[in-house]
Amino acid sequence: MSKRKDPMPAAGDLFGAPVPSPAPAKKAPPKPSEPAGEDPLAGAAGVEAVDGIRCGIGGWTYAPWRDNFYPPKLVQRRELEYASRQLSSIEINGNFYSAQKPATYAKWAAQTPETFAFSLKAPGRVTQAGTLAKASAQARAFIDGGLAEFGERLGPILWQLAPSRRFDADDLAPFLDALPRTLDGRALKHVLEVRHPSFLSPQYLQFARERRIATVFTDSDEYPSLADITGDFVYARLMRSRAQVATGYPDDELDAWARRARAWARGEDNPDLPHVAAPTPAAAAREVFVYFISAAKHRNPAAAMRLIGKLRGD
Repeated sequence: MSKRKDPMPAAGDLFGAPVPSPAPAKKAPPKPSEPAGEDPLAGAAGVEAVDGIRCGIGGWTYAPWRDNFYPPKLVQRRELEYASRQLSSIEINGNFYSAQKPATYAKWAAQTPETFAFSLKAPGRVTQAGTLAKASAQARAFIDGGLAEFGERLGPILWQLAPSRRFDADDLAPFLDALPRTLDGRALKHVLEVRHPSFLSPQYLQFARERRIATVFTDSDEYPSLADITGDFVYARLMRSRAQVATGYPDDELDAWARRARAWARGEDNPDLPHVAAPTPAAAAREVFVYFISAAKHRNPAAAMRLIGKLRGD
């Protein structure tokens, strides 16, 4: 992937004054700072969660977004800075392939406004292979390996299981029970993404609810879709954006997702979505995280921003 480079300052005197021929060549003077009005981030304070609802995308580095999301003159090193001021959350997917150093997490946090929150997909080496019951030490090492650097910007930690992994309570219980519930005095939010049909069972619901572990809801037709509430917050990964729709999802579908997100945030269920068991009665208000992931990925930022606008009543 090619990286953008800041433009080089023009040669010669900035104000057009002629340079006497006998004079030795001089270094170009430093480029003056951009006027505030030309900075694409000027005045961008961040996006507040709307009644506890956060909306975002997966990652922030994707070449097509430089044509339809990021401003034309924005250098690549400022893409997170920009994206975090248009959205209220981003799911970091890179950790799935390789965990980062604490200094990297600290740098990312520093580039985002106070209103922002990250979610993090845990490393695949923890959840995708081998026996989960033996992976607790690796999971703890990931959490203790620098996530505290996010501070108040740390949102849910996503544990994505492989599509081949069946529901096995004896294997899954030791893993989930060993997950730390706090980090530096802050409560941790754990969410499990299940991808095998065997999880579409009352036994799994009881298992997850006993541990207050949230389960990902997805609208994908490739993986199990269950909107049953199993934790203290809701985590939705919407994976049906379409290339031919400028906002990824048609307006009426985004209206429906805004309605569902508000219901979840009020502590209600959404009986129109797929469930294993009967919808749960109304409960306390809860946080909601909605991400537009995969599919027509180049449309996902527009989908997230449009959903935020609908939640705000824009």
